[in-house]
Amino acid sequence: MRLVFLTWRDSTHPDGGGSEIFVEEVARELVARGHEVTIRCARHPGSAPAEDLDGVRLVRRGGRLTVYPRALAWLATRGRRYDVVVDVINGLPFGAPLVRRHGVVALIHHTHERQWQIIYPDVRGRIGWAIEHRLTPRLYRGLPHLTVSDASRADLVGIGVPESSISVVRNGVRVVPATAARSATPRLVVLTRLVPHKQVEDAFHVLARLRDELPDLRLDVVGEGWWRPHLEEALRELRLEDWVTLHGHVPDDVRDRILAEAWVMLLPSVKEGWGLAIMEAAAQGTPTIAYGSAGGVRESILDGETGLLVDDRDGLTEATRSLLVDAGLRDRLGRAARERARTFSWSSAADVVEDVAAGASAQSP
Repeated sequence: MRLVFLTWRDSTHPDGGGSEIFVEEVARELVARGHEVTIRCARHPGSAPAEDLDGVRLVRRGGRLTVYPRALAWLATRGRRYDVVVDVINGLPFGAPLVRRHGVVALIHHTHERQWQIIYPDVRGRIGWAIEHRLTPRLYRGLPHLTVSDASRADLVGIGVPESSISVVRNGVRVVPATAARSATPRLVVLTRLVPHKQVEDAFHVLARLRDELPDLRLDVVGEGWWRPHLEEALRELRLEDWVTLHGHVPDDVRDRILAEAWVMLLPSVKEGWGLAIMEAAAQGTPTIAYGSAGGVRESILDGETGLLVDDRDGLTEATRSLLVDAGLRDRLGRAARERARTFSWSSAADVVEDVAAGASAQSP
């Protein structure tokens, strides 16, 4: 098949995250199986207009918003030669059904109601959410949908997507154990994009409440994003500059080393479709604590077995304390997390995407 993924950013974008990694890893798997795959996304400072990702053609055109009309115009012309279009909807759709009704698959990691409210607490957020939960389900009605967890599937059904049209495809993970030893002193880690709805500040407050009890405790934050200046200001207000390291983007081997050295990972996000970072930490034997209300984390974490789910910041603090002081519990959860991570692969994820794409292609005229 000839497939194209339309997504507004790639993994090298300053705001890139788990959704982009999913697309690129699945695309690589599909190319290895003999398919022709292109990813079209926006450009960002320092990026090349096109490059090769292990046989995947990555094309960057347009900016944060202009990527949408430019991709749609391309799809209506030269893009017609592709058998399948995977429209990656991160809040806003590309609108592929406007120019073709066959061979279109919608990929939605999760809905964004709370994100719209947090990032745009004005009319822009209300318009964005109206597009997502009213217009998008109508535009893509009757087309196959992919999502990454049962929780996200339920949310999509809640906004009007027929359950029969939704296939769940779990994220994979590359289990490459780091050679680094666990830190001799307690360390926490947060692996996420630095945006408001990831609520990294909650991890800062946990550290502030525990540092008197555990004076050697430190926090590593891995990831980058436009919210970083606000986080730096929060650190100054809490007087935590010497206890927290903001690493920014790091190579995969450095990320794995930091995860392997950490005792516990915190993921205080408002919403996750799955939580790829949870499995990346699990691959290093590091358990994660997350908010159960975030959705997909209820499936990427087996509560009490591979990590812990909590309700609020107080619960996050108490759960963190319990794992830091109880080496037996921490090690048990970490070992189970590592074993479970080995059961998820990008090959299995590609199996589902390939099957759904083949079905969509077969319906093309």
